Amino acid sequence: MSSHRPFILLVTSIALLNASPSLGRPICKPQLAVKDVRISELRNLERTWTAAVHVDASRCTDFSGRFEIHFLREKENAPEIEFSDTFTWHAGKLGIGKLEASIDVWVDEIVHDYRAYAAPCACRD
Repeated sequence: MSSHRPFILLVTSIALLNASPSLGRPICKPQLAVKDVRISELRNLERTWTAAVHVDASRCTDFSGRFEIHFLREKENAPEIEFSDTFTWHAGKLGIGKLEASIDVWVDEIVHDYRAYAAPCACRD
């Protein structure tokens, strides 16, 4: 049985390397900065939460990608709710971009906290 051990280790190593092609490769992510957050005036019992999102994807090969903003919303007579919304970022040839992200909230709601998360991207050489 011990004569099979090197063979089993070799097969296991090959399977792991094939299953995880990113091993040993650097992982890049666009850097997101949420700035200039504002809330609109009331319209039809709703307000719009808007933020400028600055994107630095200069280390990525892609010029666009997906990101999420996770929100913590407070409501007047209800428990806090966490939810996410998905957006798309776009960057110019230098990998820099700016966009606006927005969501609508009811008159009795407010965005208490938020965090932006970008998906990994392929790195430039």
